[in-house]
Amino acid sequence: MARKLSVFVLIAALMLLLPEETMVANGNAMLDLDVLQPQGTKEMYGVREGSLRPQDCGPRCTSRCSATSYKKPCMFFCQKCCAKCLCVPPGTYGNKQMCPCYNNWKTKRGGPKCP
Repeated sequence: MARKLSVFVLIAALMLLLPEETMVANGNAMLDLDVLQPQGTKEMYGVREGSLRPQDCGPRCTSRCSATSYKKPCMFFCQKCCAKCLCVPPGTYGNKQMCPCYNNWKTKRGGPKCP
């Protein structure tokens, strides 16, 4: 009886410490929403910082650099940024606010490092 009570108190204490808006009940298990990927929205995959796997950087950078006439340097720096940040902004230009690491990495002169 005391063991069940202590387990219940421990679980209740953990629930109070976890932020409510990032948790969702799934039957008996609790899932962290930050780990889940949106369903059915392929363009949102890899947009949050750290949400890409290293092997996914190539296709995302190919898409990001598709509209430039400087494909080789764009791909080089995009892949370098993706390897560090594990995120590539959606689209071919802009949207860098979606990936803070990608947006804030600067050159020695203060210009943007990532395309």
